[in-house]
Amino acid sequence: MKLKKIVLLIVLGIILIGAGFVAYLMLTTKSHSPAEKLEYTDGDFILTVDYCRPYKKGRLIFGEKSEGALLPYGEYWRTGANEATEVEFNKDISINGNSLPAGRYRFYTVPGESNWTIAFNSELGKWGYGEPDYDLDILVLDIPSNDGSELIEQFTISATMTTESSMELALAWDRTVVSIPINY
Repeated sequence: MKLKKIVLLIVLGIILIGAGFVAYLMLTTKSHSPAEKLEYTDGDFILTVDYCRPYKKGRLIFGEKSEGALLPYGEYWRTGANEATEVEFNKDISINGNSLPAGRYRFYTVPGESNWTIAFNSELGKWGYGEPDYDLDILVLDIPSNDGSELIEQFTISATMTTESSMELALAWDRTVVSIPINY
């Protein structure tokens, strides 16, 4: 009888540990906004972007708060989902004549109707929903946004070489595209 109780307790313990592990996986899996790592290499220049990719799911993405936009104009966006988006350059770069030293940065944006504020911040390893410490911004600038004709269901960051030693980092979601010119 005592042996049956011990076996039953061991089996129950294994079940509880297994259930806890499954619950942990379900809570930490990013299936709704999967993690993505963009790596762009040109010669000895390397750019890496770590971000999560939310879906449109029929929602109004960019627009006025009064219209129910998911990302209202003029408000902070972590530029993805889940953790804060982080970008890393192994060399000094410039964007529209503004210098940014090599390093890893928290990358956030403030969408606007025709221009977006793009920011590189030194605060790393944070959950992205909360706003960053703006005193730690290293570079902040405005970049025009474009209305694309193609509907993009899942938020995407891509990199394209434009000329030797220059590229565009494109943010695309819904019908909006923002192309950030980078010289390295």
